[in-house]
Amino acid sequence: MSRVVKPPSFWQRNARVILGVALAALAVHDVFGAHGFLAMRRTQKEMQQIRAEIARLDRDNSQLGDQVNALKTDPKTIERIAREEMGLARPGEKIFKLPPPDDATGAGNAH
Repeated sequence: MSRVVKPPSFWQRNARVILGVALAALAVHDVFGAHGFLAMRRTQKEMQQIRAEIARLDRDNSQLGDQVNALKTDPKTIERIAREEMGLARPGEKIFKLPPPDDATGAGNAH
């Protein structure tokens, strides 16, 4: 009795190559894919920038809140704004407004 030996099937012959290609494809996808390592690093960097921007905006918001509180409650701040921006004065005071310096004329006369 002689045995008939079947040739190996396609899958048996190429199992290692198919497995290697599949693993390589998964590795490439994990690094370069839409949700891969590089995308994750890019997203983490964006999150860090956004957190820094939020911290800056929080500081600005706090400063503006302090300014609002001073404008509501601090008489010295209110007086400074009235004098500087609105041109108001106390009774008996006089305000003299000078024209802004003309740099081109001043520089020409200096020679």
